[in-house]
Amino acid sequence: MSGAGPEFDPARLDAYLKRSLAGTAGAMRLERIAGGQSNPTFFVTYDTRRLVLRKQPPGDLLPSAHAVDREFRVISALAPTGVPVPEPVLFCADREVVGTPFYLMERLKGRVFHDAALAGAAPEERRALYRALAESLAALHAVDPGRVGLADFGRPTDYFARQIARWGRQWDMSHAAPNPDIDRLRAWLAGHIPADERVAVAHGDYRMGNVMFHPQEPRVLAILDWELSTLGHPLLDLAHACIAWHSRPQDYGGLDGLDRPACGLPEQAEFEAAYYAAATHDARLDTFHMVLALFRFAVIFEGIAARGRAGNAASADAGGLAHLSGVFARRAADLLDAG
Repeated sequence: MSGAGPEFDPARLDAYLKRSLAGTAGAMRLERIAGGQSNPTFFVTYDTRRLVLRKQPPGDLLPSAHAVDREFRVISALAPTGVPVPEPVLFCADREVVGTPFYLMERLKGRVFHDAALAGAAPEERRALYRALAESLAALHAVDPGRVGLADFGRPTDYFARQIARWGRQWDMSHAAPNPDIDRLRAWLAGHIPADERVAVAHGDYRMGNVMFHPQEPRVLAILDWELSTLGHPLLDLAHACIAWHSRPQDYGGLDGLDRPACGLPEQAEFEAAYYAAATHDARLDTFHMVLALFRFAVIFEGIAARGRAGNAASADAGGLAHLSGVFARRAADLLDAG
């Protein structure tokens, strides 16, 4: 599905790629992929090659956001491990080409489901798709960062404390109005940090919409959108994937309120169990992890809204998603109220 045209000169990109990639010839076809809220993404197609380009959005950006160099580094490190990632092609830091740093990866042919209810899949396949989602996350977390050159991809200690501080700062820099739920969550999280400091390669935004499945089989071909990846605790990734059960269909395509058995969809406990069965660690999800995941998601949507107000959002519907910051903060507060 295509969106608006690029904010850069396609001819300059075409010339750069023909200089940089052997065998690239003929007319370049450029198509923006609609729907992304982070880094603008394009299909770049030649007669001899099918590529995907991801770049930073234009304009002023929050510190550490839109780190396409880190995305390229992590998929390059994981490509030989068997963790399903797109094949990396090249990274370009030269802003003269498309206005920002960018990278290219090979384009795969598969299925991406943008709603957690898997409307585009047969009901009898949906549990297997969720099982594959869980097992691919466990495979990622089983990778030893040091063995793949990612020992310095993030700090190995105080992950939860740093996450709380980081997303608190992002909130301070981007919010348009106060939110008492956010204030409450920040204080509660800071006072309930677990002692467990196990470390894995963490995706940072792991969910159904960020993986590509095989065209016919319930098998993950590639984990996508590595913008928030770092070294971190694996259970925050798992909690983030479980947000689907804590949001409604109208709130970013969640599962809450659906007749899940009738739809062939698993419960959260079944999804967790599939992950635990494939995992190489014995940690288990609890309220802290879910609250932190929902807090992060609330701040992320506030950042999307801030980019929309500034006019440099990656997607035209950024303004329409601004309310989701409050929605997810409220869901996290509901977990605290439930005890």
